[in-house]
Amino acid sequence: MIKDQLAGKKILLGVTGCIAAYKSCLIVREFIKRGAEVKIVLTPSATEFITPLTLATLSHNEVIVSTFPPSQKDGTNLSTWHIDYALWADLMLVAPATINTIAKISYGFADNALTTLVTALRSPLVIAPAADVDMYNNPINMENLNKLEKLGHYIIYPESGELASGLSGEGRLADTNKIIDAVELILSGYSKDLVGKKILVSAGPTYEDIDPVRFIGNRSSGKMGYAIAKVAYLRGADVTLISGPSSQSIYPEIKLIKVRSASEMERAVKKEIDKSHLLVMSAAVSDFRPIKAASNKIKKETGKMDLKLDLNPDILSSIKTKNTKVIGFALETQNELSNAKKKLKEKHLDLIVLNSPGKESGFEVDTNKVTIIKQDGKSVNLPLLSKFQVANKILTEAKSIL
Repeated sequence: MIKDQLAGKKILLGVTGCIAAYKSCLIVREFIKRGAEVKIVLTPSATEFITPLTLATLSHNEVIVSTFPPSQKDGTNLSTWHIDYALWADLMLVAPATINTIAKISYGFADNALTTLVTALRSPLVIAPAADVDMYNNPINMENLNKLEKLGHYIIYPESGELASGLSGEGRLADTNKIIDAVELILSGYSKDLVGKKILVSAGPTYEDIDPVRFIGNRSSGKMGYAIAKVAYLRGADVTLISGPSSQSIYPEIKLIKVRSASEMERAVKKEIDKSHLLVMSAAVSDFRPIKAASNKIKKETGKMDLKLDLNPDILSSIKTKNTKVIGFALETQNELSNAKKKLKEKHLDLIVLNSPGKESGFEVDTNKVTIIKQDGKSVNLPLLSKFQVANKILTEAKSIL
């Protein structure tokens, strides 16, 4: 059992006044579920959309709205709560962040409890904007977000879709899972260090049809490849994901190309590879396919199925590229290291990731244990980690070859 990266972390959540404020409940719930401690500060206008009591109940901590106590008639305790909170936190997240609060933070205003706290903050600041489409795209708001990003703050840009006004466009608060992923990324010490890079990722299994209702496949869930695609996006890359059949979800900003068979995946990879700086070939491509798929369902009354197989194309061996760096994967059950090194050399890869299958690693689980092998034969042995964290390690090694 590995330790959750959010367990024991001290997170400040700032909530501002917009309709998306109700989603802060979902964010708090996820942080608490993963073992983080959460303290919350609301702007006065946020209380028009959600009550402090709701968030206090979910976070198990008091919620601050006012900078000053409501009355000093009976005296007051000496308190510099904003300094105490600022020193306490490992990270502060403002979600949702209105354009008003974004402007105030950009110019250093400290006119309410939330903005006062931000000015004292020593930990990383993550901002998740939310606004109606025209408000969000206002040039002044764009300028403020660019300014904050240049100052080193992490912006989780909003998504496009239907908005509370009835309009559609950019401005919808990012999905809760994406916000949680971004917070984990920052708390793990990573940043948007892949800006300007185009990364192509393959993921999941491939299915080879036997007849209209049956196929040959494997146990790959796609979790590792989807984690790599998500992490690459969060670290600033332009990402394309080529995926075999998978139930995994992906961020809407990532270009998704769905395929089924090994031949379809090969065509998609060849079409996209020269547009990319890096290919991460994490898909579990089927080695074999039926020589001929039956056009009708094979009836069980025949008593048996005589299945003749042919080799599928070896995608890594077939691709030819001059400028794209290529990372391959190897899942081995015997002579693991030697077989992976052989594959690294024979397929002219820049890196290879050796999977060590087990009860807690490999297919269909959320964790993985891998060894990253470089062209010079040196290897990086990783302990059992979440696939999200394995993805970060792989992409950090990839930076050295880009």
